[in-house]
Amino acid sequence: MDLKFSVAGRIAKPVGEVFEAVVNPDHLSRFFTTGGAKGRLETGAVVTWDFHDFPGAFPVHVVEVEKDRRIVLRWGSAETTPDPAASRETTVTMTFEPLEDGRTLVRISEQAWSRTPEGLKASYGNCEGWTGMLCAMKVWLEHGFNLREGFYK
Repeated sequence: MDLKFSVAGRIAKPVGEVFEAVVNPDHLSRFFTTGGAKGRLETGAVVTWDFHDFPGAFPVHVVEVEKDRRIVLRWGSAETTPDPAASRETTVTMTFEPLEDGRTLVRISEQAWSRTPEGLKASYGNCEGWTGMLCAMKVWLEHGFNLREGFYK
């Protein structure tokens, strides 16, 4: 069985606003992709995300987008392997659930790292990254502050 994790948080904004903050590259670039995002998340698209802490734009394959409900992405794993042909991709699933009090529950799951020390290290790094993304998105949407600005560069 491959390694996987899931993180979640509640954001005090309607689901449509929270969902748009992720799919719209202009919004995503303001709180998450410190080097910028290019391309709207739409089913079948390949977009790029760039981070100051991991320079170089990452291709992100958009597997599925269900408006205001779910986003499924695939991207290269940060696992290092001696054989480049053995590189892996992981699958990221984001769900957006409107809550009765007007907030949105966002859950992010990622899976498909190998059960190796390299896979474990890469999964921990991404778990930290997605947790940071949820925190940064909450502060950006609720208060207009960019937590990541100047954090990595």
